[in-house]
Amino acid sequence: MRAAREFALAFIGAENTPPSRTSLAGLIALAKSWVFDTSETSRTRRVVGTAFLIRVGGAVLAYGSQILFALWMGTFQFGVYVYVWTWVTLLTGLIDLGMNAASQRFIPEYTHRKDLERLRGFQNGSRWLALALSSSAAIVGVLAVTELAPWFNDYELMPLYIACAALPMSGILQVQSGITRAHNWVNLAQLPTYVFRQLLMIGAMGVVYFTAFPTDAVTATVISTASVWVVAIGQFLVLNKKLAEKTEPGPKKYEIKTWLATSLPMVTVEGFYLLLTYSSVLMLQIFQSPKEIAVYYAAEKTMALVAFVHYSVAQSTAHKFSHYHVSGDRASLSSTLDHAIKLTFWPSLAATAVVLIGGIPLLWLFGRDFVAGYPLMFVFSVGMFARAAVGPLATFLNMVGQQRACAAVFAGAFGLNVVLCLVMIPWLGTMGAAISMTTALVFESAALFFLTKRRMGLHGLIWGGKSAPASQP
Repeated sequence: MRAAREFALAFIGAENTPPSRTSLAGLIALAKSWVFDTSETSRTRRVVGTAFLIRVGGAVLAYGSQILFALWMGTFQFGVYVYVWTWVTLLTGLIDLGMNAASQRFIPEYTHRKDLERLRGFQNGSRWLALALSSSAAIVGVLAVTELAPWFNDYELMPLYIACAALPMSGILQVQSGITRAHNWVNLAQLPTYVFRQLLMIGAMGVVYFTAFPTDAVTATVISTASVWVVAIGQFLVLNKKLAEKTEPGPKKYEIKTWLATSLPMVTVEGFYLLLTYSSVLMLQIFQSPKEIAVYYAAEKTMALVAFVHYSVAQSTAHKFSHYHVSGDRASLSSTLDHAIKLTFWPSLAATAVVLIGGIPLLWLFGRDFVAGYPLMFVFSVGMFARAAVGPLATFLNMVGQQRACAAVFAGAFGLNVVLCLVMIPWLGTMGAAISMTTALVFESAALFFLTKRRMGLHGLIWGGKSAPASQP
């Protein structure tokens, strides 16, 4: 109960509230302040809280859409779709070359300096740059599928070709999400991708299913691609209107080299993280049938529900890590890290237990065949446990200037996962993939701990003494 209370207090930005205010009446007063207070701090808390709630709602919709697609498509066709769309998801995080993240740097900077020429240039040019990059990626994707066609199964070719058409608008969505978040337009930033797109997919696939049209991987990929185009164009039109209202028209100045010099290091960290996240599904395609891929994916995504604890704590503490690091407040930096790790570990532990207990019913929602993935969830839970034990250390390291070292850790974990998959999947099938991923996550967590200890002199682990606020080495 104490961990849950601290988690709730952290969510509304009141984790340092005195004990006397953590009673029911105190919590009600804090909630009223969170909703009605017009101070800058409260506005920031509302933005963070709204973003989190949309992500949670989006995750529920995404999980529900995966269940419905699996039921409507069958295990085999769903497995083909999962493999194809995993490529889209992976490439979407990379094709904008980090312009999504760079918008968080340049838009506040240009706005603060009232440099309207560069502000207008970035808000316009970053989207055109993303469109050019993602369109080029789509063309390269088509050529690659054509060249590698003999290596693919016949039932994979058409979905892969169709999926390439999703890349241009996926790149636009990435950058537009960054621009809208930089302006604190949370609804516009998150609703199109996490809510509207999922609703479109569910609605369209439902119509196809109930009108007895084929619900195969081709159909699912067409619907997913079309939904990306619809929400991207809709967001584009609304964003243009809001930008026109906020930024007066005038000349634009484009500094593409400067933008890329900032964005490329950012995308390096994100890129290796994405590669680690999705590599097991892609490796399974080499050795296993779509049915096994579908079962593995359902088990992995069900266990990944626990990761929202990690996400919420990382989002609510990132700015604090940066602030205390820049101000040189070593004691507060250490205390905040210790607190963040506790807020991550104990709720994650409880959530893991709940998901494992309900694992069979949750997997059964996908279909009876998917219950075979239940043992995989216990293996995945070890990796989730390892990540929770070090809390948001990756976010911490990125906020204190250790991005390159953090990227190296993710690169090492990704390489380890690939090597282990090549060895373990032919031997143990999907269980081998789960063991490989979990081993990589344990390696990642241990490496982040030792990196934090060596570079920052802080103890980034749930067990052990509190980090000493000594001077930074």
